Amino acid sequence: MAESNFFLRSGNILFSWILHSPLRGLLSSNFMLISVTGRKSGRVYTTPVNYHRAGEALQVISIRDRTWWRNLRGEGAAATLRLQGKDIQTWGRVIEDEQKVAQMLVDYLMQGPQVARYLGIKPGVDGKLNEDEIRQAAKDKVIVEFRPQPPAG
Repeated sequence: MAESNFFLRSGNILFSWILHSPLRGLLSSNFMLISVTGRKSGRVYTTPVNYHRAGEALQVISIRDRTWWRNLRGEGAAATLRLQGKDIQTWGRVIEDEQKVAQMLVDYLMQGPQVARYLGIKPGVDGKLNEDEIRQAAKDKVIVEFRPQPPAG
């Protein structure tokens, strides 16, 4: 476990460096940095993540066991995204409900079906998505959605 944490931290440092450098073009079409202030600690945490666009929102699929997204629970929180060389102020919120996550996974896979295997979802013989596998994948995933401003109300 400690060894995998070392590699994860090392990879995060490398990705962060690249995304801040002139080499960012190598990764910035699929990766961005998220900076969020910890609710209890007040520290700023920065994490590189893979993202995709969903209308005006940017969405990130994460494994529930990861911790970076937990400061965005509930009503959400402000977040700074380092996206294609620019810092953007956004509002992030976490979708944890398994049914909503499953539906969002379907929407995501309709745009990029090649990602299914990374989520543990195999297309059926007819090429259609297997609903049982999508529901299973949704059990250990959350989706974090970033928008330009907090929701009204």
